[in-house]
Amino acid sequence: MKILIAGGAGYIGSVLVPELIGRGYDVDVLDLLWFGNNLPPNVNIIQREILTLREKDLAGYDQVVFLAGLSNDPMAEYSPSSNFVDNAAVPAYLSYISKRAGVRRFVYACSCSVYGYSVDALCDETALAVSHYPYGISKLQGEFACLSLQDDKFSTISLRKGTVSGYSPRMRLDLIINTMFKTAVTEKVINVNNPAIWRPIIDVRDAASAHIRAIEVDPGVSGIFNIAYGNYTVGEVADYVREGVKQYLNIDARINIKHISDFRNYKVTCDKARNVLSFNPRYHITDTVKSLAENWEKFKDMDNPKYYNIQVFKMLNR
Repeated sequence: MKILIAGGAGYIGSVLVPELIGRGYDVDVLDLLWFGNNLPPNVNIIQREILTLREKDLAGYDQVVFLAGLSNDPMAEYSPSSNFVDNAAVPAYLSYISKRAGVRRFVYACSCSVYGYSVDALCDETALAVSHYPYGISKLQGEFACLSLQDDKFSTISLRKGTVSGYSPRMRLDLIINTMFKTAVTEKVINVNNPAIWRPIIDVRDAASAHIRAIEVDPGVSGIFNIAYGNYTVGEVADYVREGVKQYLNIDARINIKHISDFRNYKVTCDKARNVLSFNPRYHITDTVKSLAENWEKFKDMDNPKYYNIQVFKMLNR
């Protein structure tokens, strides 16, 4: 099977691509390398804007995975116009020409942020998705466009992932557990804006596994799937991080509660992914903290702008 991974040199792709190659797949990566290249040296990388691709460029691929686009709220709010192009229009175009080129499946990396703010609801894939901010709106638009192309010959799968964290060769320190780990080891403090806010959490290794499950599921499967290990309050996440850095690095960090309001609050159920994709996540928050501690030497320069997507994005758009 030949697979094209758009955005494959990013945070999740740098974990996913080696796994796919290890399973015997022929993988090409389409990426502008904003954040560098941390993939194995034998990976074929195509440095092109997605909107310059034509049907002939996708001929011969069995599946296309979309990991590209802007990756968080700060980037979306810094440039809403780029956000709506890259997260909505670009995947719509790529899925459209993929289908016309004879690709059999398109996997879209979506986000649980599309659920917006709910006080006590446990959202499954049929729950009303209402976001009032650029990032969530654009991810929902991209998802709708891709899923609308599904038919008997073209499978479309959208993975609504929870907040991803953990060690990746293309490291990020702007994700909830990673950020808490960073301040815990550098300042001996874990800042919590609002301890009551709920988040679905997933380790980057499980996020990669979810994409593998989507790639390998029966050709007749399409649809939306929530992807997470579990739901936790931010205060609970902080407790696990504090315990982890104490256990693995012997660092005693304190938790600083700020009680700042947040516009995102959601819990999800992942029964559909478990039952249809056979997605069974393996890594608890404590495992995520352990992976960060074990690989800390590789990203000890924690103030390096390359670990923060918004900083790189601002430098690229001065």
